[in-house]
Formats: sequence, C-alpha cells, structure tokens
Amino acid sequence: MMEYPLTLKNLLMRNRQLFGKKEVVSRNLTGDFRYTYRDFYQRVCKLANVLTSLDIKKGDKVATLAWNTHRHLELYFAVPCCGAVLHTLNLRLSREHLAYIINHAEDKVIVVDEDLVPLLESIRDQISTVKHFIVLDDTGNMPYTGLEPVYSYEQSLAKAPDHYDFPDIDEWSPAAMCYTSATTGNPKGVVYTHRGLFLHAMALTNADSMGLSEKDILMPVVPMFHVNAWGTPFAAVWVGSTLIMPGKKLDPPSLCQLIEQEKVTASPGVPTIWMGIAQLLESGAQYQLSSLRALVSGGAPLPEALIRKLDKFNIPVMHAYGMTETTPLVLVSNPKSYMNSLSVEEKYRLGSRQGLLVPGLEMKVIGENGQEIPWDGKQIGELWLRGPWIAKEYYKEPETSRETFVDGWMRTGDIVNVDEEGYVLIVDRAKDLIKSGGEWISSVDLENTIMGHDAVVETAVIAIPHEKWQERPLACVVLKESEIEKVSKQDILDFLRERVAKWWIPDEIIFVNQIPKTSTGKFSKRIIREMYRNRELQQQ
Repeated sequence: MMEYPLTLKNLLMRNRQLFGKKEVVSRNLTGDFRYTYRDFYQRVCKLANVLTSLDIKKGDKVATLAWNTHRHLELYFAVPCCGAVLHTLNLRLSREHLAYIINHAEDKVIVVDEDLVPLLESIRDQISTVKHFIVLDDTGNMPYTGLEPVYSYEQSLAKAPDHYDFPDIDEWSPAAMCYTSATTGNPKGVVYTHRGLFLHAMALTNADSMGLSEKDILMPVVPMFHVNAWGTPFAAVWVGSTLIMPGKKLDPPSLCQLIEQEKVTASPGVPTIWMGIAQLLESGAQYQLSSLRALVSGGAPLPEALIRKLDKFNIPVMHAYGMTETTPLVLVSNPKSYMNSLSVEEKYRLGSRQGLLVPGLEMKVIGENGQEIPWDGKQIGELWLRGPWIAKEYYKEPETSRETFVDGWMRTGDIVNVDEEGYVLIVDRAKDLIKSGGEWISSVDLENTIMGHDAVVETAVIAIPHEKWQERPLACVVLKESEIEKVSKQDILDFLRERVAKWWIPDEIIFVNQIPKTSTGKFSKRIIREMYRNRELQQQ
C-alpha cells in the first residue's frame, strides 16, 4: 500500500477539485453573506500568505476568538494546512482562564471577531506570548483598540496573493488544539493531529454515525471553539456539504428562521439549544422545518421528554456522545435495521441512550472492582476508550495525564451501562452520582424523568449532604412561565412517585428562574453545588 499522509490538506484539495459551485452561507454582524467554495479556497490561500508574512512557522499556535462564521471556517483550513496549529479559544471562559490558556498554549497570533475585541483588551496585560492581533472586521471599519500590533483581516487578505503552495505535512503533526471547560482547576489542553482529524472526519461521514454527505445542508450550532464544532466543518468541506454558519445569534427564532430559509438538513448542538426550539414551537410559533433529517444532540444527556416534544413537530433527533479528549465523536444512537418494528415507546427509550460505538474505536466498561462488567443493561461502570482519534495525554500536563490515560486507554469519568445490543447509556458523571444509604441514584435519570412533566423547561439534580443517608438528591427546576403560579413542588413530587423508586425522590425541590450553564451550554453542577453547599438535609 502507498504511504499516503492523512492530512487536512487532502480535505481542502478535494473540496477545491469537486465542489467549487457549492455554497457557504454566513450570518455576520452586518447581515447574511454567501459565497462559493471556489471563493472560499482563494481566501484560504490569501490567509495562508498573510500568516506566512507574519512569520508563522510550523508548529506555531494561531488562536481564534470568534463566532461561527465563514471567516472562522477559513482559519480552520489555512492555519493547519500551512503547518501551524489552530487553537480555538472559548469566548465564554472566565478572563482568568482565557489568559491562562493563551499563555499555556503559547499562542503567537490571535484572530478576533470585532465585537470581541473588548474581551481581549481586558486581558492584554496578562498574556505574554502573542506577537500579532488580527481583527475579523465584518463592518469594514476597524474598531478603535489598544491592541498592538493589530491588523484588519479583510484589508490583509485584499493585499495577499490568491495562490499558495500548501506544504506536505507529516500526518502525526499537530493541526489543532482545544482546552477543556475546566469544571475543576485550570482548563486542560488537548492536541489533535492531522491524522486524528482526518479519520474523525471520515467517521462523521459514515452512514452508521452522522452520515454527512454532499447532499446535506449543515448548520453547526455547537460553537466552533467547542471541540472544533464537533469536527463537522472539516467533514462538511471534505464531502462538499453546503455550510450554514449561524454567527452569534443562537436564539430559537433566529435558528428556526435560518433552518427554514436555507432548508437545513442537519444541525449539531447541545440539548439546551433544542429545548429552546421545542419551547418556541410549543408556544405556537410557526416555522417550516420539514427539511431537517436530524437535530444532532450532544454535549450532555438528551432527555427522552425532549425527543417526544420535538417528535410532535416531526423533527427527528440524533443522540451522540463525545468529549474534548475524543475529538469528539464516540457514540451515536441509530437503531439497527431489525429494530424498525419497535414500538414508539421503545424507540423513544432507545433514542435517549447515547448509542453505539462508531466504527474505528474500542471501548470497555470497568466496574468498582477494576474488572470489566458484562453488557446486560444493569451493571454500571466507568467507560474506557481507545482509538485513532482519542487523545493520549494532556498538553504539558504529565501528572494529570497519568490519572486519565492508563495502559493505552482513556478513562472518561462517565458511569455507564451497556445493554445486550451494545447501546451505551450514560448513567452519570462519576462525580455526579448520588450515594444514598449505600445505593446509587443517577442524577441524569432523575433529571430526564422530571423533564417529562409538561410544565418543566429544564432541571438539574445534585447531591446534598444528609446526616443519616450520607447524600440525598436536591432538584432545581425551571417551570414554563405560564405554569409558575399553577405548579407546586408537591405536583413535581407526585409526578415522580409514579415513575421512580421511592428512595430516589428528591428530599427538596427548588424552583429557579434558570439553571446555571457552563461555557459550552451544559448545566453547571459545580455552580449549583456552590450555591447550596451549606444546605444539609435533616433526617425526616
């Protein structure tokens, strides 16, 4: 067999050769913008020339602080294909963590959207490695800034040649990096090689995973700073999917309007985004969303109740699972061919499982005794993974790496059970399981059950210390605005009594206006624990 390097250059060149007429649509600060992949390639070449003029060399880190737009997509290819490393900065991190990861990664250039310039200015005196700033100037006018030296993206591209000889790169070279969202301590860096991103993009096009193809009109709602928008921009460019970049307006009406306008077929995002769309549709809003073949939900467990709500509007949901350390695709919940005869209720339950392992990876489930557990849908253990797009270490973190990466496997920290068919269910994060009277309670199962109540918008369950039972569940619940005066805590408890074991029922229900979220849109149980850390439930 030929020694053929698996690099992002191959993805870019295939797009150039085959899909020059296909479009990218971008919702920018000044309105919708569209161009062809032929124009896209020319601008990628121009950008590579700009980076070379700034003395960016192989292995240098080029950071982005930007929304999901066509310019960010250009950076996705120009940076790694010229030999540098794309470092997407999470714009929702604290300023302290943002400064930390810029310094830790040793970013040499930061490319920033013009409306995010003030955020970068606020930490300028804390970052030491950055030599250049480039502003993605959508309005055509550079904002006044104290950043220096600073350049206009559009003015720089206008002066640059539209031809670039992309070098041949070793497939094991780093292409991109992301940092975890730091639920505890500082964020941890994960480096993705060209080879890993290539194989991950191939997995996304597999019919038994996300099945991305040239026919798709893909709208990545998941931020491009969150594990590279789950790798979907790389796969979409490779196979020639039309790309819809939604920019910064991710409210339900804006997203529904874009889906309707551009006839979007697939869209990846976290459950909280799809909860908002379900609530909008339930309120009576009218949109034509029949083009959708799947809303892809990942980043957090998908409540069965949400699948049911969206099904009322004929919107199919595809449940997926992954982590920053896994590039991220690991599991996708597609039914097997002989499961078409399942009842509607059984299909809902199957859809709420994270799904089957995608081709190319291996997994095992390790119980409390350190041994593998059987796939019986009952016993639980920690999910361990290995494969060609699974990280082997954290960037410059040898001590932390030894805890997570063991004997060629990655410990996910997720507690799961696997049924006889191989479908994985995330029972909980190891740190979120509730140990009550020697028995385990799944906070995820409780949350999903509470979400089944028609009056509930969202909920999060945490463990609270108990003087007798060690820990007991506390549920924070957000009600629909129209139901706030109608539904009581007792109503929620009565709803649960018919659906869960008696000892699973929370000792306390707290109604809140909203659930705190992490920088990637997940429920932040760390913040909730801090809010209620002094609350200890008494023996009743």
